[in-house]
Amino acid sequence: MKEILNLPSLDFAPFLLSFQLAGITTLILFILSLPLAWYLSQTHGRIKPYLEAVTALPIVLPPSVLGFYILVVLSPNSAIGGFFETLFGVKLVFSFTGLVVASCFYSLPFMVQPLQSGFESLNKHMLEASYLAGKSRLQTVLRVALPNIKPSLITALIITFAHTVGEFGVVLMVGGSIPGETKVASVAIYEMVEVMEYGKAHIYSALMVLMSFAVLLAVYVFNQSQRKVGIL
Repeated sequence: MKEILNLPSLDFAPFLLSFQLAGITTLILFILSLPLAWYLSQTHGRIKPYLEAVTALPIVLPPSVLGFYILVVLSPNSAIGGFFETLFGVKLVFSFTGLVVASCFYSLPFMVQPLQSGFESLNKHMLEASYLAGKSRLQTVLRVALPNIKPSLITALIITFAHTVGEFGVVLMVGGSIPGETKVASVAIYEMVEVMEYGKAHIYSALMVLMSFAVLLAVYVFNQSQRKVGIL
């Protein structure tokens, strides 16, 4: 049938690996970013601009630069990489574990910034009322703050997931291209172009475009529906 339709045989393993990487990264970043975003939204100390600058750094840094330094830090010759490999037998470079670590660094601002903006937009009196009612800071964040910043929360989760799926420079430098372990969709497209398999590259790229469009559309539709609810 494929020969009749003249369709190239496709391997969707890189897409599945990309989605797996994006899902794990999004979950880890949500757990790690929640306290950081809350702190940044509530503090006015001198350290705040420095923390915000460090958090936003992956946005302006070239992926190759960020990937290079992550590779250096996670390599077996470094203190961190050597520690994990010697003590736990975990290899942090050219492995899926290394991709997760690198992706967490690279996608950090896409989780932190929407959450921080959402927390900053909250009515301060609502938070004060929660504290006066005897709720702890953790209870206030989970039961009061998060339910009231749904647009920001959904935006953070979806954009982080999509951004991780689309990574290229960082994952290539840290993970290389090991089939079934580090060869994600973006790397697969790059390799197809290198060997001039443009038919497959077109299909893979079109799938990435459609997925990215669907993700952004879902975010904007959801945010618009939430604004209408707020108006009503």
